Amino acid sequence: MPENIRHIPVGISNRHIHISQSDLEQLFGPDHQLRIFRKISQKGQFAAEETVDVAGPRGTIPRVRMVGPTRGQTQLEISRTDAFRLGVDPPVRYSSDLSGTPGVTLTGPAGEITIPSGVIIPQRHIHMSPREARELGVRDRDRVFVAPVEQGALDPGCEPRSVIFGNVLIRVDETFVLDFHIDVDEANAAGLKTGDHVYIIKSDKKAQPVKNRRLITENDVRQAILHRRKIVVPAGTLVTPAARDLAKEHGIFDEP
Repeated sequence: MPENIRHIPVGISNRHIHISQSDLEQLFGPDHQLRIFRKISQKGQFAAEETVDVAGPRGTIPRVRMVGPTRGQTQLEISRTDAFRLGVDPPVRYSSDLSGTPGVTLTGPAGEITIPSGVIIPQRHIHMSPREARELGVRDRDRVFVAPVEQGALDPGCEPRSVIFGNVLIRVDETFVLDFHIDVDEANAAGLKTGDHVYIIKSDKKAQPVKNRRLITENDVRQAILHRRKIVVPAGTLVTPAARDLAKEHGIFDEP
Protein backbone atom coordinates (compact mmCIF):
# COMPACT_ATOMS: atom_id res chain seq x y z
CA MET A 1 0.00 0.00 0.00
CA PRO A 2 1.47 3.44 -0.91
CA GLU A 3 2.59 5.43 2.12
CA ASN A 4 0.66 8.56 1.10
CA ILE A 5 -2.76 6.85 1.10
CA ARG A 6 -5.20 8.47 3.55
CA HIS A 7 -6.26 6.18 6.38
CA ILE A 8 -10.00 6.26 7.17
CA PRO A 9 -11.18 5.20 10.64
CA VAL A 10 -13.73 2.40 10.94
CA GLY A 11 -16.98 2.91 12.84
CA ILE A 12 -19.00 -0.27 13.42
CA SER A 13 -22.73 0.33 13.64
CA ASN A 14 -24.76 -2.05 15.79
CA ARG A 15 -28.53 -2.41 15.31
CA HIS A 16 -30.33 0.84 16.20
CA ILE A 17 -33.52 2.86 15.71
CA HIS A 18 -34.08 6.39 14.43
CA ILE A 19 -37.44 7.37 15.91
CA SER A 20 -40.06 9.98 15.04
CA GLN A 21 -41.30 12.21 17.87
CA SER A 22 -44.86 10.91 17.62
CA ASP A 23 -43.72 7.27 17.79
CA LEU A 24 -41.37 8.12 20.68
CA GLU A 25 -44.27 9.52 22.69
CA GLN A 26 -46.41 6.44 22.05
CA LEU A 27 -43.59 4.24 23.34
CA PHE A 28 -42.39 6.40 26.28
CA GLY A 29 -45.25 8.77 27.09
CA PRO A 30 -46.41 12.30 26.15
CA ASP A 31 -43.73 14.97 25.57
CA HIS A 32 -40.91 12.48 26.11
CA GLN A 33 -37.50 13.63 24.79
CA LEU A 34 -34.53 11.43 23.92
CA ARG A 35 -31.79 11.55 26.55
CA ILE A 36 -28.10 11.40 25.62
CA PHE A 37 -26.34 8.17 26.60
CA ARG A 38 -23.15 9.00 24.69
CA LYS A 39 -22.08 11.09 21.72
CA ILE A 40 -21.26 9.27 18.47
CA SER A 41 -18.86 10.14 15.67
CA GLN A 42 -21.14 12.30 13.51
CA LYS A 43 -21.78 15.83 14.78
CA GLY A 44 -25.10 16.40 16.51
CA GLN A 45 -25.97 12.70 16.77
CA PHE A 46 -25.98 10.58 19.89
CA ALA A 47 -26.80 7.14 21.24
CA ALA A 48 -29.86 7.61 23.45
CA GLU A 49 -30.60 6.08 26.82
CA GLU A 50 -33.92 4.81 25.48
CA THR A 51 -34.23 1.22 24.22
CA VAL A 52 -37.19 -0.82 22.96
CA ASP A 53 -37.92 -4.46 22.17
CA VAL A 54 -38.24 -5.21 18.44
CA ALA A 55 -40.46 -8.09 17.28
CA GLY A 56 -40.83 -9.64 13.84
CA PRO A 57 -42.70 -12.67 12.50
CA ARG A 58 -40.07 -15.12 13.77
CA GLY A 59 -38.52 -13.62 16.89
CA THR A 60 -37.70 -10.67 19.14
CA ILE A 61 -34.56 -8.63 19.80
CA PRO A 62 -34.67 -6.93 23.22
CA ARG A 63 -33.28 -3.53 24.20
CA VAL A 64 -32.48 -2.06 20.79
CA ARG A 65 -31.01 1.38 21.34
CA MET A 66 -32.31 4.58 19.76
CA VAL A 67 -30.13 7.17 18.04
CA GLY A 68 -31.03 10.86 18.29
CA PRO A 69 -32.15 13.40 17.48
CA THR A 70 -35.66 12.37 16.42
CA ARG A 71 -36.48 12.14 12.70
CA GLY A 72 -39.53 12.55 10.50
CA GLN A 73 -40.02 8.79 10.07
CA THR A 74 -39.10 5.85 12.28
CA GLN A 75 -36.37 3.62 10.85
CA LEU A 76 -34.71 0.43 12.10
CA GLU A 77 -31.19 -0.40 10.87
CA ILE A 78 -30.12 -4.02 11.37
CA SER A 79 -27.66 -6.61 10.09
CA ARG A 80 -28.59 -9.61 7.94
CA THR A 81 -28.16 -11.84 11.00
CA ASP A 82 -30.66 -9.67 12.89
CA ALA A 83 -33.05 -9.95 9.93
CA PHE A 84 -32.94 -13.77 10.11
CA ARG A 85 -33.64 -13.58 13.86
CA LEU A 86 -36.67 -11.32 13.36
CA GLY A 87 -37.95 -13.14 10.26
CA VAL A 88 -37.91 -10.13 7.93
CA ASP A 89 -36.18 -9.56 4.59
CA PRO A 90 -35.11 -5.90 4.41
CA PRO A 91 -33.27 -4.41 1.44
CA VAL A 92 -29.80 -2.86 1.63
CA ARG A 93 -30.41 0.89 1.49
CA TYR A 94 -28.91 4.21 2.46
CA SER A 95 -30.53 5.83 5.49
CA SER A 96 -34.06 7.29 4.93
CA ASP A 97 -34.67 5.39 1.66
CA LEU A 98 -37.56 3.39 3.09
CA SER A 99 -39.96 2.77 0.21
CA GLY A 100 -41.02 -0.89 -0.05
CA THR A 101 -39.32 -1.91 3.20
CA PRO A 102 -40.80 -4.30 5.81
CA GLY A 103 -42.14 -3.30 9.22
CA VAL A 104 -41.83 -4.58 12.80
CA THR A 105 -43.44 -4.10 16.21
CA LEU A 106 -41.74 -1.90 18.82
CA THR A 107 -42.51 -2.19 22.53
CA GLY A 108 -41.56 0.48 25.08
CA PRO A 109 -42.43 1.17 28.71
CA ALA A 110 -45.56 3.18 27.82
CA GLY A 111 -46.93 1.33 24.81
CA GLU A 112 -46.49 -0.68 21.63
CA ILE A 113 -46.58 0.32 17.97
CA THR A 114 -46.27 -1.53 14.69
CA ILE A 115 -44.50 0.38 11.94
CA PRO A 116 -45.67 -0.78 8.48
CA SER A 117 -42.25 -0.08 6.92
CA GLY A 118 -38.85 1.30 7.83
CA VAL A 119 -36.52 -1.70 8.30
CA ILE A 120 -33.28 -1.63 6.27
CA ILE A 121 -29.82 -3.12 6.21
CA PRO A 122 -27.62 -0.02 5.93
CA GLN A 123 -25.52 0.44 2.81
CA ARG A 124 -21.84 0.58 3.75
CA HIS A 125 -20.63 4.16 3.35
CA ILE A 126 -17.94 6.73 4.16
CA HIS A 127 -18.74 10.11 5.69
CA MET A 128 -16.31 12.92 4.88
CA SER A 129 -16.02 16.69 4.60
CA PRO A 130 -15.62 18.51 1.23
CA ARG A 131 -11.93 19.10 1.99
CA GLU A 132 -11.36 15.40 2.65
CA ALA A 133 -13.28 14.51 -0.52
CA ARG A 134 -10.95 16.74 -2.57
CA GLU A 135 -7.90 15.14 -0.92
CA LEU A 136 -9.24 11.66 -1.68
CA GLY A 137 -10.36 12.53 -5.23
CA VAL A 138 -14.00 11.54 -4.73
CA ARG A 139 -17.40 13.27 -4.87
CA ASP A 140 -20.67 12.88 -3.00
CA ARG A 141 -22.50 9.64 -3.96
CA ASP A 142 -19.47 8.11 -5.73
CA ARG A 143 -18.95 4.37 -5.21
CA VAL A 144 -15.49 2.98 -4.33
CA PHE A 145 -13.56 -0.13 -3.34
CA VAL A 146 -12.13 -0.10 0.21
CA ALA A 147 -9.49 -2.32 1.85
CA PRO A 148 -8.35 -2.67 5.48
CA VAL A 149 -5.02 -1.20 6.50
CA GLU A 150 -2.66 -4.03 7.39
CA GLN A 151 -2.51 -4.54 11.14
CA GLY A 152 0.14 -5.86 13.46
CA ALA A 153 1.07 -9.50 13.88
CA LEU A 154 -1.72 -11.83 14.94
CA ASP A 155 -1.46 -14.52 17.57
CA PRO A 156 0.75 -17.40 16.45
CA GLY A 157 -1.16 -19.84 14.30
CA CYS A 158 -3.98 -17.37 13.52
CA GLU A 159 -4.54 -16.50 9.86
CA PRO A 160 -5.77 -13.06 8.73
CA ARG A 161 -9.19 -12.81 7.01
CA SER A 162 -8.89 -9.57 5.07
CA VAL A 163 -11.89 -8.43 3.00
CA ILE A 164 -12.08 -5.89 0.17
CA PHE A 165 -15.37 -3.97 0.26
CA GLY A 166 -16.99 -3.00 -3.02
CA ASN A 167 -19.88 -0.59 -3.67
CA VAL A 168 -18.95 1.70 -0.77
CA LEU A 169 -21.04 4.87 -0.94
CA ILE A 170 -19.33 8.25 -0.49
CA ARG A 171 -21.30 10.90 1.46
CA VAL A 172 -19.91 14.44 1.61
CA ASP A 173 -21.04 17.32 3.80
CA GLU A 174 -19.46 20.15 5.82
CA THR A 175 -20.72 18.61 9.05
CA PHE A 176 -19.48 15.07 8.41
CA VAL A 177 -16.61 13.50 10.32
CA LEU A 178 -14.39 11.06 8.39
CA ASP A 179 -15.67 7.56 9.15
CA PHE A 180 -16.23 4.25 7.32
CA HIS A 181 -19.54 2.80 8.53
CA ILE A 182 -20.21 -0.93 8.35
CA ASP A 183 -22.50 -3.21 10.34
CA VAL A 184 -21.52 -5.95 12.79
CA ASP A 185 -21.78 -8.76 10.24
CA GLU A 186 -19.41 -6.99 7.85
CA ALA A 187 -16.97 -6.14 10.63
CA ASN A 188 -16.86 -9.71 11.90
CA ALA A 189 -16.32 -11.10 8.39
CA ALA A 190 -13.37 -8.74 7.86
CA GLY A 191 -11.92 -8.98 11.37
CA LEU A 192 -12.39 -5.24 11.90
CA LYS A 193 -13.28 -3.28 15.02
CA THR A 194 -14.08 0.34 15.73
CA GLY A 195 -10.87 2.37 15.56
CA ASP A 196 -9.22 0.23 12.87
CA HIS A 197 -8.52 1.87 9.52
CA VAL A 198 -9.22 1.32 5.83
CA TYR A 199 -8.21 3.07 2.62
CA ILE A 200 -9.80 3.67 -0.77
CA ILE A 201 -8.33 1.48 -3.52
CA LYS A 202 -10.16 2.86 -6.55
CA SER A 203 -13.57 3.84 -7.92
CA ASP A 204 -16.22 1.15 -8.27
CA LYS A 205 -17.58 2.29 -11.62
CA LYS A 206 -19.83 -0.71 -12.17
CA ALA A 207 -21.72 -0.16 -8.91
CA GLN A 208 -24.92 1.82 -9.30
CA PRO A 209 -27.57 2.95 -6.79
CA VAL A 210 -30.86 1.05 -6.70
CA LYS A 211 -32.64 1.59 -10.04
CA ASN A 212 -29.82 4.02 -10.92
CA ARG A 213 -31.78 6.76 -9.15
CA ARG A 214 -30.80 9.92 -7.37
CA LEU A 215 -32.14 10.04 -3.82
CA ILE A 216 -32.73 12.98 -1.49
CA THR A 217 -33.22 12.01 2.15
CA GLU A 218 -34.34 13.81 5.29
CA ASN A 219 -30.70 14.06 6.36
CA ASP A 220 -29.84 15.91 3.11
CA VAL A 221 -32.60 18.44 3.84
CA ARG A 222 -31.48 18.92 7.45
CA GLN A 223 -27.93 19.67 6.27
CA ALA A 224 -29.30 22.20 3.75
CA ILE A 225 -31.30 23.91 6.50
CA LEU A 226 -28.24 24.00 8.75
CA HIS A 227 -26.11 25.65 6.06
CA ARG A 228 -28.93 27.84 4.68
CA ARG A 229 -28.72 26.49 1.15
CA LYS A 230 -31.20 25.30 -1.47
CA ILE A 231 -31.34 21.80 -2.95
CA VAL A 232 -31.83 21.49 -6.69
CA VAL A 233 -34.19 18.61 -7.49
CA PRO A 234 -33.65 17.35 -11.08
CA ALA A 235 -36.44 15.54 -12.89
CA GLY A 236 -36.64 11.86 -11.91
CA THR A 237 -35.09 12.35 -8.47
CA LEU A 238 -36.56 10.21 -5.68
CA VAL A 239 -37.40 12.25 -2.58
CA THR A 240 -38.34 10.44 0.62
CA PRO A 241 -41.67 11.55 2.17
CA ALA A 242 -39.98 12.86 5.32
CA ALA A 243 -37.49 14.84 3.20
CA ARG A 244 -40.26 16.41 1.10
CA ASP A 245 -42.32 17.42 4.15
CA LEU A 246 -39.31 18.99 5.87
CA ALA A 247 -38.17 20.76 2.70
CA LYS A 248 -41.64 22.18 2.11
CA GLU A 249 -41.77 23.49 5.67
CA HIS A 250 -38.46 25.36 5.24
CA GLY A 251 -38.62 26.22 1.52
CA ILE A 252 -35.47 24.24 0.70
CA PHE A 253 -36.20 22.69 -2.71
CA ASP A 254 -35.42 24.48 -5.97
CA GLU A 255 -37.30 22.34 -8.47
CA PRO A 256 -37.07 23.00 -12.25
